[in-house]
Amino acid sequence: MRLTPGKDARVLKTERRLREALVSLIHEKSYPSIVVNEILERADVGRSAFYAHFSNKDALLASGIVEMLHATAPRSLPPSVGPFGKTLWFSLPVFEYVGQCRHAAEAKMGRRDRTIVHQHLRHALVEQIGDGVSAAVQALDERKTKIPPDLLAEYIVSTFIRVLNWWVESRSPLSPREADDLFLALVLPTLVAAVRGDHVASTK
Repeated sequence: MRLTPGKDARVLKTERRLREALVSLIHEKSYPSIVVNEILERADVGRSAFYAHFSNKDALLASGIVEMLHATAPRSLPPSVGPFGKTLWFSLPVFEYVGQCRHAAEAKMGRRDRTIVHQHLRHALVEQIGDGVSAAVQALDERKTKIPPDLLAEYIVSTFIRVLNWWVESRSPLSPREADDLFLALVLPTLVAAVRGDHVASTK
């Protein structure tokens, strides 16, 4: 899902209230137990208004994830990353957002609920960077990389989710930018290798 340009202020306000209501409920109870009626009551929004914007609470969550991704300016990456640099714009915004609420007293999300939310985050991220990864691969000489774009996108996002889970569950004192540095340190070598055309020799 991508942000839709041209929405009027009233629509944007309604969507924001619904997203904020869902986030507050996630910090209070398990995500599977949250029902649309609770979101409507918390946001003070009518049922027809909700379904005019979202098909269900999962769609609302996905919308919130996309908004979060665009809340912080992406960091610049070294030229050595080549065309893949533009595919890693998402990581710092997520770390920044999670860093704002992970130590809050009201944040009571358990591991099971976090896993569910992170599954939605994973799907959203793969969708968001998929086109960018494909464009980056196409920009390279075909002789340089044989890694399928969809596999590369899954690798990038899976590595990010692992680092995010570790950062939250271990209560690491690393700042959001330091956690992002850790993610980049893990994923950049593979992307640089793809750019340079480095391959592990096959065995027979």
